[in-house]
Amino acid sequence: MGALNTAATGMLAQQRNVEVISNNIANLNTVGFKRQRAEFQDLLYQTFERPGAISTEGDTVVPNGVQVGTGVKTGSVYRIVEQGNVTATGNEYDMAISGRGLFRVILPDGDEAYTRAGNFAISAQGLIVTEDGHEVSPGVTVPEDAVDISISENGVVEARIAGEQDLRELGQLELVTFFNESGLESIGDNLLLETAASGEAIIGNPGDEGFGTILQGFIETSNVDPVQEITALIAAQRAYEMNARVIETADQMMAVNANLRS
Repeated sequence: MGALNTAATGMLAQQRNVEVISNNIANLNTVGFKRQRAEFQDLLYQTFERPGAISTEGDTVVPNGVQVGTGVKTGSVYRIVEQGNVTATGNEYDMAISGRGLFRVILPDGDEAYTRAGNFAISAQGLIVTEDGHEVSPGVTVPEDAVDISISENGVVEARIAGEQDLRELGQLELVTFFNESGLESIGDNLLLETAASGEAIIGNPGDEGFGTILQGFIETSNVDPVQEITALIAAQRAYEMNARVIETADQMMAVNANLRS
């Protein structure tokens, strides 16, 4: 009976949906995390009578036909890149992006990754780095005798040096945008990689047209809404239960057929 397989695909799809929701909830407090949403597609159809087919010698046309679907599958898991809230941290190296853009990060193999997580620190060499020690590109080195760091909305990094009256400019931070930011590949550790779906990175300075600005001493929180996720979780649970009920009903119908034949 086809209903068994159809309902099974529904249960598998809702299981994947719950996995996506659980990942969102698990990252409720992850800096710069962007929630995801599972999207579904129907599977192939069994056509018993094609719509528009000729039904009589008088050339009458079947208006609807008979097509029965065979279930559902997960079409994609879409990343929702809307802005999260910003919160003050008191760390002068922390940065939040207000608007579009991602920070550039240099991986150990020399490749670039991208992130919205601006919970940065300083390395033993004076470089601004991520919490895993990856250099934030382009590299900005803070002198040992710096007593105060200032990062403008436009990404200009300046330092007050002991014994000097004026601020010394240390470098210019950059941001990147993508035509399709949802097409970036997640690799964990709050890092994303460029793909053919995302398009090539567009590099610019904070505050340029199409780029957000930088807020020093702040971080961007996760954009996960716990109420929305719990609501989606309940809906997924009910859908899973209904598909399980279909399997039970189909099994009972098959048992009836078996009893009639015996």
